[in-house]
Amino acid sequence: MKKIGILFLFCIQISCSSQDKVKINGLSFVSSRIEVAQEHIQEVVDLNANHAAVMPFGFIRDLSSPEVTFNTERQWFGETKSGAKQYIEMLHKNNIAVMLKPQIWIWRGEFTGSLKMNSEEEWQTLENSYSDFILTYAKLAQEAHVEILCIGTELEQFVVNRPDYWMKLILQIKDVYKGKLTYASNWDEYKKVPFWKALDYIGVDAYFPLSEEKSPSVAILKVGWQKWKMGLAEIAKTTNRPILFTEYGYRSMDYTAKKPWLVDRNDENVNLEAQVNATEAIIKEFWSEDWFAGGYVWKWFIDHKQSGGGTDNRFTPQNKPAEETLRQLYKLNN
Repeated sequence: MKKIGILFLFCIQISCSSQDKVKINGLSFVSSRIEVAQEHIQEVVDLNANHAAVMPFGFIRDLSSPEVTFNTERQWFGETKSGAKQYIEMLHKNNIAVMLKPQIWIWRGEFTGSLKMNSEEEWQTLENSYSDFILTYAKLAQEAHVEILCIGTELEQFVVNRPDYWMKLILQIKDVYKGKLTYASNWDEYKKVPFWKALDYIGVDAYFPLSEEKSPSVAILKVGWQKWKMGLAEIAKTTNRPILFTEYGYRSMDYTAKKPWLVDRNDENVNLEAQVNATEAIIKEFWSEDWFAGGYVWKWFIDHKQSGGGTDNRFTPQNKPAEETLRQLYKLNN
């Protein structure tokens, strides 16, 4: 009996170890005006995804405004606390794990990394307001048994200028939420973040420039990844934390890998092959690495049938060849 017990424990350890190595095959589940129905979640399941980022929003008036407005009746359902809760519950019912990723939107789409106050008083006001925002969702994350909580997204100037605040905030979050934590740094910000060792994952929004070609091949894109990959592997090693692509993705347009972060409504020609190649390159380059946890493709709309399509040059892979590329690669990495 003793030998059987030891063997049983050994099998459990191997099972847990293999589960820990399962990659996050995720997608960024875009907030909508409406509740999520089973038909919406089924498309996520059919993609072979095992994770989804749920993204409630807070709003700031401009780059020097210290007040975060959130969870109001003027917001879309999915951007609110009750909406996020409903999305989480429906995803969990379908065995899809969740990263709760509360985000800030600054009027007119100003880059959040440039959010910076002009006085100590304004900084303290911002800190109090942001704490209220993120702790509200930390409590929801705990109540809803969310697997990962992202404590901020692309807030470089806020992080660089107020590091003590962020360390205190992380401790406050840990008092409320007992799951895993990350922060979504911009692709050119992650080396400046001072608190990685206080979190569980190094979160990176992976919009690294890879090629200036109009329609680069998978091979060219993989070469383009090498200089960036070295830096990511190094910080994973020095912090003893895995890299998590809190966002990754490419637009279905010419020059998609030149400046992958572009969200403007440009008229670059639709290039479905370029999106396929870039998607294949990033997954094949990273998902096999032990120091890499996985990622969340940007982005996935709830109304699948009406999203994306062959004439769309935006980020979503929906109803484009890149969707099938994701489906097959995610299946291989499940």
